[in-house]
Amino acid sequence: MSLSTIRVTVGRVFLVAGVLVLLFIPYLLWGTGLITARAQAELRQQFAAAERLHHERTDLHPAPPAPGPLVVASNVAPPSPGSPVGVISIPKISLSMVVVEGTDADQLRSGPGHYPGTPLPGEAGNAAIAGHRTTYLHPFYNLNELVPGDPIDIVTVQGIFEYHVVSSQAVDPTDVAVVAPTPTPTLTLTTCTPRYSASQRLVVQATLVADVLTGTKAPATPVTTVGRTPKVPAAPPPIQKNWWAAIGWGLAVAALAVGLWALALRLHRGRRLAVVVGGTVVWLGAVYLFFGALAPLLPASY
Repeated sequence: MSLSTIRVTVGRVFLVAGVLVLLFIPYLLWGTGLITARAQAELRQQFAAAERLHHERTDLHPAPPAPGPLVVASNVAPPSPGSPVGVISIPKISLSMVVVEGTDADQLRSGPGHYPGTPLPGEAGNAAIAGHRTTYLHPFYNLNELVPGDPIDIVTVQGIFEYHVVSSQAVDPTDVAVVAPTPTPTLTLTTCTPRYSASQRLVVQATLVADVLTGTKAPATPVTTVGRTPKVPAAPPPIQKNWWAAIGWGLAVAALAVGLWALALRLHRGRRLAVVVGGTVVWLGAVYLFFGALAPLLPASY
């Protein structure tokens, strides 16, 4: 192989690598949203079905809670991991998404995730929810805009719960005190900060101010009691990273690029154009799957 051939080959490799890098950035910022949007559509259907099964409400956007005696929902078993917990709405930042149970990487790709080990929204104690800041539809992108007094509404099968923001702060990612039990019904939202970085954690806390409970099998708990045994949630388990999937799709992307390039060079101009157009579509599909396997391998950030 001549020196000029080697130079051309190396140049093509760097060209393809550069294209992949340029494509990966918009994939993270916007392409991941396709995954979350599809998951959210399924979760809304599941939550609506859970409400119908509960024989209470079927409206995902009910009227705001009415003034009245403040109570908290009875303690119930949390949904299975990845299942819908309820719908969180924050008017100030135009957020309305289904919250899933769990904060693992797979669960947070579906939407904001409820911290296992903390009470469910509407129950006594500190209900905590994490969400992505810049990827997967970035539900908490503008969480920093919330100030004391801003409302946060959550609808679950147990009722409608309105919280008002009381504080916002940045803490170290290892600080679990922010999700520790509280004597009053509290909602804690966490995400990474600053944007595009996981160096710190933005924490917004709110207190329960109003509710509309639906008929439940167990009686509601007075607001002055703590219905769940206090405990600090354990650290999330290590994320199982599938390196082989990323390597496999990476090799497939490279093989497709080389194969299509070689094939196009052997064909006449008319057929070459058809191969280039059709091959590019197939190659981009492989690239999308490659990025989907690669993104979970990046350092975790909310």
